[in-house]
Amino acid sequence: MASTSTGAAALLASSVAASVEVCFANPGTTEMWLVGAMDSSPDMRGVLGLHENVCTGAADGYARMARKPALVLLHLGVGLANGLANLHNARRAGSPIVVLVGEMATWHRGKDSLLEMDVVKLAETVSKHVHVSLAPGALPNDLTAAVDAVQVPNVVNGSRIATLVMPHDRTWEAADGSDAPPTHVVEAPAPAPADHHHGETRILPDEGAREFFSACAQALKRASAENKRILMYAGGEALVGDAFKAVGRIAASLGGPSKASVIIENAFARVDRGAGFPLATRIPYFPQEAKAEFAKYHEVLCLDARLPVALFGYKDGPSDDMLPPIGDDHIWQVDTGFDVTGALHLLEKELGSEAITPGVNCRGSMCPPSGVSRPALPASDAKLSGPHLCTIVAHHQPENTILVDESLTSGGSYWDASAKCPPFSHLALTGGAIGIGMPMAVGAAVACPDRVVINLQADGSGMYTCQSLWTQARERLRVLTIVCFNNAYQILKIELMRQRIQASGPASRSMTDLGDPPLQWEELARGMGVSNVRGARTCGEMSSCMEEALRDLNAPEPSGPWVIVANLT
Repeated sequence: MASTSTGAAALLASSVAASVEVCFANPGTTEMWLVGAMDSSPDMRGVLGLHENVCTGAADGYARMARKPALVLLHLGVGLANGLANLHNARRAGSPIVVLVGEMATWHRGKDSLLEMDVVKLAETVSKHVHVSLAPGALPNDLTAAVDAVQVPNVVNGSRIATLVMPHDRTWEAADGSDAPPTHVVEAPAPAPADHHHGETRILPDEGAREFFSACAQALKRASAENKRILMYAGGEALVGDAFKAVGRIAASLGGPSKASVIIENAFARVDRGAGFPLATRIPYFPQEAKAEFAKYHEVLCLDARLPVALFGYKDGPSDDMLPPIGDDHIWQVDTGFDVTGALHLLEKELGSEAITPGVNCRGSMCPPSGVSRPALPASDAKLSGPHLCTIVAHHQPENTILVDESLTSGGSYWDASAKCPPFSHLALTGGAIGIGMPMAVGAAVACPDRVVINLQADGSGMYTCQSLWTQARERLRVLTIVCFNNAYQILKIELMRQRIQASGPASRSMTDLGDPPLQWEELARGMGVSNVRGARTCGEMSSCMEEALRDLNAPEPSGPWVIVANLT
């Protein structure tokens, strides 16, 4: 049995008891007692990341696939600051994460030492729950409270992140605090407002909710009977497993795609796709196109999805007026307050959609389990382009693949290309902070070690967290990274064009071009310890590389992660 003689050891024991058994870590001096305690905590898996944003992104990917939290261990406020970008993405994804941040000893806080920062204020930007563990012996109970807090989202911003700040001395003292010296304890800043939500739970529909769903069902049936188009706008938990299948059945019961369309958030956390799941549309990235799509509908059902807001406020563009002016009586929201699966079950009963079977009477709303249809491969000697790459990936990806998508502009056609593949899970960038792809692949592979993870990765954003490759190699993870290599920040070139900015001079080109000097992705990957590295310039080369990589990754004991550099034209 693991020793719990110190606060650090007791904290780890408390974590394991709560079934939180993975820690993505980038520790420093103030976290050393926790690192040492891992030697006597065999049930806690420590995964080292070489940058904090790798750790936070990995915890996000782990949560999306494992459906439970991991720990993230960071060094002081500076470490938390380095990991905030991917914690922002995790907040938008609704991923449960418990962040442990080391802090100066209680008697050393407030002395303006070199690394001292206001950890609490940083944490509040992404966290539902923030707590500084000042009381001697409180670490294990404080950890349990943090795990409890992330079980359901914050009702205001959807966060399921808890941050526990650990003063250095509380980690080395006896687990019960009996040896803590009487000292002047610096008062902690007030807890984040989200601390008031500890006791909240996703509610199962009560009698009032049943009335809501009855009224919603009647409105949907009326719209269908009157040939008014219905939008089922889905996100969050409504896109996962049986819940998403229920969404497809409901759409079928309302008349199928000609009457009821399933459209999902562009920045989704996870969607389970392919055979047996709904044939959904991903809302366009740019707000003008998204608003034009929304304008087609007269009744809107939002399923665990935020009401749409434009990603940026473009000149003369939309803001939060994305939905058509149909009135609140025609917009129905099943949001973070509900048990989404239970809510969908109630709605199915009201609509009689439980009898819908994919491929039998689903009216084209779902991909039949026997309806697998992979896209045909492009000509072998064709130059490799973004659309060709997407086709090749969809053609080869195994059943139950986890597809981590940070391809940005290069992967635009992947959604349609993969629509009728064997069942798989598709993860995307949720908060707009690039540099999530490779870390998320780490976390997904740790969560699901028997599933192949394919990371479709843009080259520019890949440079933000390329240290993830080292962690993949160290942990021998079942990951294939495909680098979409075009030597450019292509999205910025598109933004310049869309905003009609006349920028064709050397200064603007230098801000969007990555070719001088060119990135050497194959050398970079080998330098991170990845031995299985290939490059492809034609469609035939890309297809052969994928076949070779997947043969190894599908083996009982793969040789390690793979990187294929797809040289795009």
